[in-house]
Amino acid sequence: MFLTSHFDAGPAAEDRSAPADAADRYRAPALDKGLDILEVLAEQPRGLTRAEIVKLMGVSPSQIYRMLERLVVRGYVSRVEGGDRYALSMKLFNLGTRHPPLRRLVAQAQPMMDEFAIEVRQSCHLVVPEHGHGIIIAQASPQGHWEFRGRVGGLLDLFATGSGLALLAFQHPDRLAETLRLWGIADAGARLAAIAGHLAEVREQGARVAPSAQFVGVTDISVPVRGPGDEAVAVLTCAHIDHPGEGGEDSRDRALARLQTLAASL
Repeated sequence: MFLTSHFDAGPAAEDRSAPADAADRYRAPALDKGLDILEVLAEQPRGLTRAEIVKLMGVSPSQIYRMLERLVVRGYVSRVEGGDRYALSMKLFNLGTRHPPLRRLVAQAQPMMDEFAIEVRQSCHLVVPEHGHGIIIAQASPQGHWEFRGRVGGLLDLFATGSGLALLAFQHPDRLAETLRLWGIADAGARLAAIAGHLAEVREQGARVAPSAQFVGVTDISVPVRGPGDEAVAVLTCAHIDHPGEGGEDSRDRALARLQTLAASL
């Protein structure tokens, strides 16, 4: 990353008479451009040419040329198709999975989730809050020819998915709005009010079991993985599908009980 040629004098030198938005108070234009490049490339599985990056970002070629080359040198971006296109490398993914708390959670959860998937013949995934969404950080699939599963790295709407609603339900109700602000969601009062009754019911039941809002024939079974404060730091979800010859309700009850045991172990 490149630094600008001057140094910020720090908070003491700011004009305190002019209100500043928190997002703009300590600007670092070079860093912002580098992050913009990464975010643009994250949406493009085949990568982009330099001209396409310039067009999407709405900047001049000279503003991103050196930044793009530094990202290549540092290994965050790779040249593809003979060097004419740029795409994200796996470095950001590797850095994310090396983050100690996340790595420990996945390392402990994965073998238990694999056992669950084989025993119950259903897939399951582990979700944590991340920048206003839920993100799938681990997944396990049953043995067999067919499977229905969540994708590791997939982002989930906290207000519209079983995992997201379970994450919300198992936060302290009096601190939920503040928790959401920490997660990157502001002004959620109206949305929380609309689902307050449902969240209270989920808390009372200790799990959320309901038809999927995304897929017909799928029942989302979500249980909290509780932290030291008894709030959910993660959620385990089984996207349950009925198998021919198996009692649907009995199978779901068995999956719920097994998932609760797994979450308690974590």
